[in-house]
Amino acid sequence: MTQAANDPFVGHVLATRYRIDRVVADGGMGRVYEGIELGTERRLAIKILHQDIAQDAVNIERFKREAETSHALESPYVVEVFDFSNEKPAPGRPEGAWYLVMEFLDGDELRAVLDRDKTITPERIVRIMAQASIALDSAHSKGFVHRDLKPDNLFLVKSDKGDTVKLLDFGSVKFTRGQDRGQKLTVMGTTIGSPFYMSPEQARGAADLDHRADVWALGAMLYEMVVGKVPFLAPNGPQILFKILGEEPEIPSFANDSAPPELDDVITRALAKDRDKRFQSCSELANAVGHAFGLSGHCGDWALWSSEEITAKIAEARAKPKVSAPAVITAAPIAPQTTAAPTQNSGQHSATPNVDESIVKPSSPMGLYVGLAIGAVVLIGIVAALALR
Repeated sequence: MTQAANDPFVGHVLATRYRIDRVVADGGMGRVYEGIELGTERRLAIKILHQDIAQDAVNIERFKREAETSHALESPYVVEVFDFSNEKPAPGRPEGAWYLVMEFLDGDELRAVLDRDKTITPERIVRIMAQASIALDSAHSKGFVHRDLKPDNLFLVKSDKGDTVKLLDFGSVKFTRGQDRGQKLTVMGTTIGSPFYMSPEQARGAADLDHRADVWALGAMLYEMVVGKVPFLAPNGPQILFKILGEEPEIPSFANDSAPPELDDVITRALAKDRDKRFQSCSELANAVGHAFGLSGHCGDWALWSSEEITAKIAEARAKPKVSAPAVITAAPIAPQTTAAPTQNSGQHSATPNVDESIVKPSSPMGLYVGLAIGAVVLIGIVAALALR
């Protein structure tokens, strides 16, 4: 990003410790700068709340939650937070500012990658899903629901092994274990998060929102990674939410002929409107993705594999011939006469016959004798008919 004109913080030393060098990103809540820590020369990302945003106590509390939650997780797949504070106004310095100091990341947001490439290759999908699910399950285990998962908040750091996920922005986090001590930042019945990746219960403003809302959002991002567009598209937020609540997304391999069909069932389950029918954790979803591509093991393994290793394993699985169990043809046993009472529909014939236990039980000796007698009578009738010709 080009440097913002006349930015008062560029060149400023924040809190006598962090030198701000340039603007790298701008958002609705704040601006992100690249800087260094004086003395250590460590590269940093410094996020400063916009002045108008910082006038609202709720916004400051969200900013604080972002810092505290990210710091509490200590996951290799969550951005590391070093400092959070408020610099007071002082002579010769810009007006006071709330700031957040994080590790500097080299790479791209998933949003930028999708805007450029439209879809993501299978090996990248496996690695992204594995690492993101580990980060999210770690958050969920501590009672945090992200609530604003979207490609903008998954940063892909470049490494020799491939993408390394860094989960960003816990400013919309919901606490499920009372960590907010009863201080609610949203009004019941309102929604928070990006509408394209919002679960049905989140779209309704459900008070009992839980971690499965993040499972849905991860599934929506998976859909976009394989199809090249979001599962529910409309001109505005209310129409998007209306579709999420009342419509089903197009099957991925129908929406895009190049989408891997083995993921159709996985994505359909991830986007189930009934959260009890979804995958019950992000890792469960990530495991299903890998297994659909023929990988063995689980996402904890694949998160550490290089893209080349994953590519080779997927190719190996696809090269294996599909072995189906041979058909076994057996003679159907003769069902003995039963004395079951007729039902009200006994005079009607069903296209799908009911299965009776007697069909799979050995025939009784009496049933065998009756069958032989009937066979003998039929044979005598045939012989007699031939003799009369």
